[in-house]
Amino acid sequence: MAEPELDAVNRALIAALKVDARMPIAALARIVGLSRTALRHRLAVLETTGVIRGYRVELGERLVPKVRAHVMIELRPKLGRQVIQQLKACPEVNSLHAVSGPFDLLAEVGCGDLDRLNALIDRIAAFHGVERTRSAIVLEDCFER
Repeated sequence: MAEPELDAVNRALIAALKVDARMPIAALARIVGLSRTALRHRLAVLETTGVIRGYRVELGERLVPKVRAHVMIELRPKLGRQVIQQLKACPEVNSLHAVSGPFDLLAEVGCGDLDRLNALIDRIAAFHGVERTRSAIVLEDCFER
């Protein structure tokens, strides 16, 4: 199936879902000015074509790690895949990105406290294939989309 045109209605629908992915069909239909049936059809097309890949759960404050950081990782040549597999096995690593610049990978990590964060960074730095790391603790979330 061809990817649907992202017209004003589809963009409004996606924007509303970004705010609340569990919004009832009737409320979404009112926001974008469609009938519930037409809205369901649009959603199905957006999901089937991969424009919308899924919906997510946002954890409450009690389950969000107390200390979060970005860990920049410089790799030794030809060992990237091995390091990525080691990082994938760490439950504290929430996401990993290959980046340009002086570092090769950017890991977003979360721990219960600073001692655990320091231990995690030391553990990452000791992985076979890691040349060096640099980290930055997240002080405040300004916004997220």
